Amino acid sequence: MCGIYGFVAAAGDLGPPERIEGTLAAMDRSIIHRGPDDNGTYVDERCAMGMRRLSIIDLGGGKQPLASCDERYWIVFNGEIYNYRALMLELQQLGYTFRTRSDTEVIVHAWSAWGEDCVTRFRGMFAFALWDSVRETLFVARDRLGVKPLYYALLDDGRFVFASELKSLIAHGALRRDIDPRAVEEYFALGYVPEPR
Repeated sequence: MCGIYGFVAAAGDLGPPERIEGTLAAMDRSIIHRGPDDNGTYVDERCAMGMRRLSIIDLGGGKQPLASCDERYWIVFNGEIYNYRALMLELQQLGYTFRTRSDTEVIVHAWSAWGEDCVTRFRGMFAFALWDSVRETLFVARDRLGVKPLYYALLDDGRFVFASELKSLIAHGALRRDIDPRAVEEYFALGYVPEPR
């Protein structure tokens, strides 16, 4: 099943290392049931993210967060890319070298080759967050049908928080838990909550 979580500062840094580690640990504990096989985290000045892993593909080499060879791109990924072998061959023909046999590394190289358009090439069920440590940008995506969940929130201080489950967002600690009655009404009337709620 796997699970991902993390947060990015809008400007400046994320804060003291102890607070970052404590927040990541709380978010991780909240979704431990999603991945009993492994976990890992990545932290720099603006981004902190982690994942819980249920090993399915490349049992030994699919550890996450996974970095590109030059450590510019970092990814946490939940799901499965069914056509990853075909994409791997295509990317190898473009000159990319693979250190693992995992679909996670295919996503990293696909991002490097095709940018945001890489998601149009993926066949499968997925949710991922990819951090560009040079441009300091985060790209998050999920499969078209939302088979793999991805929740996110923009906090009042500008931080962006994401996770595979709502309880992991709440474990972050800074997420407001007020109920918007209008959003509840829209959900029951429409079956979803439209922007900006």
